[in-house]
Amino acid sequence: MTQIQRIVLAKRPVGDVTADCFRDETATLAAPADGQILIRSRFLSLDPYMRPRMTELRSYTPPFDLDKPLTGGSVGEVVESKNPRYAKGDIVMGMLDWATHTLHDGKGLRKIDAMGIPLSAHLGVLGMPSFTAWYGMKHICKPKAGETVFVSAATGAVGQVAGQLAKLAGAKVVGCAGDEQKCQWAVREAAYDACFNHKTERDYGAVLDKLCPQGIDADFENVGGKIFHAVFERLNNFGRVAFCGAISEYQDKEPMAGPPKMFTIVQRRLNLQGFIVSDHAALMGDFVNEVGGLVKAGKLKSRETVIDGLTNAPQAFMGLLKGENFGKLVVKVG
Repeated sequence: MTQIQRIVLAKRPVGDVTADCFRDETATLAAPADGQILIRSRFLSLDPYMRPRMTELRSYTPPFDLDKPLTGGSVGEVVESKNPRYAKGDIVMGMLDWATHTLHDGKGLRKIDAMGIPLSAHLGVLGMPSFTAWYGMKHICKPKAGETVFVSAATGAVGQVAGQLAKLAGAKVVGCAGDEQKCQWAVREAAYDACFNHKTERDYGAVLDKLCPQGIDADFENVGGKIFHAVFERLNNFGRVAFCGAISEYQDKEPMAGPPKMFTIVQRRLNLQGFIVSDHAALMGDFVNEVGGLVKAGKLKSRETVIDGLTNAPQAFMGLLKGENFGKLVVKVG
């Protein structure tokens, strides 16, 4: 028997997520049965896609259950095993509970080599967010030398990698972020040509006209809403949009109308493609080889925000939805 701490979904949010949507509680886990392993969580990834899972609305992943632990991508250590595929001490990555420990059947987990690389990196620059950036940029945006690429949420876990990949392809890269410090980092460290503060700019169209005078050839979209409306109007012929997310809309009580003049899609022969990176898991090896090589060569920079303690995960998640994090957001569980 193991005493654990966990965070469960106490109620479904309407509009903004609030602290009373979560409940911090203790529980007791039985010893692993045959085929099971007990994992001690080390790091938990907090990601925007979790917000739709807190509701019962139709989505690409099932909703979290009320009064059950939320789940998220995590790195953990096997502390007990009755599964022949795993040994005590193995470091694994996969979907685990928002908890200090998780009983697991081992399916869907991946062993990782922790030598020389921070464990949290496997949830960021070497994990799902970076894989998302790589797939969307390489297979949808397909930037070419001399083109202009726009990336919203330029310093988020996905955006910081997407922009650098576009720059490495020879494109001009423009982005937006939620404060001046983030914008300065995007230009200084992440190779963006320009980045504007979307919280202080009042006219997105005007600033895009200034920074992208030749129009926009590809958009890696993480934010949606009014920013995307302004980008959409400035897409060039044969423009491509990799629609990864729309974090500005996740907490809206009523949906926002789409961009006007949708016939523009036909007139300019645009390609707007939504994607879920888990559909492309077969390409993970290609991603690891390419992006892992860039990281080792020092050609790809990353930034992360580490929150200490599982108790602080709900507050950190609420901050994520308001853009308070800088780079990849992870919780150091233990």
